Amino acid sequence: MERYDLLIKPSVARDLRGIPREDVPGILQRIHDLPADPRPPGVEKLSAQERYRVRQGDYRIIYSVDDRAHLVEVVQVGHRRDVYRR
Repeated sequence: MERYDLLIKPSVARDLRGIPREDVPGILQRIHDLPADPRPPGVEKLSAQERYRVRQGDYRIIYSVDDRAHLVEVVQVGHRRDVYRR
């Protein structure tokens, strides 16, 4: 499988500031694993959007995958109770 490029929106840095420090390393590791496997086991496609979500504890990482450009773009990280609200 070809490796994808990773793009993280600037808003994700703001999202991570609101997350407890002990949870951030796991979330960052999960994000940095996405280019090697953009659709890992446990990933779910969001029904209302062309995006995917992957779980990391109580947190969700929302991202999109562009197979033509080989690009994974992380758009949001948040607690499971908040991340799906607009």
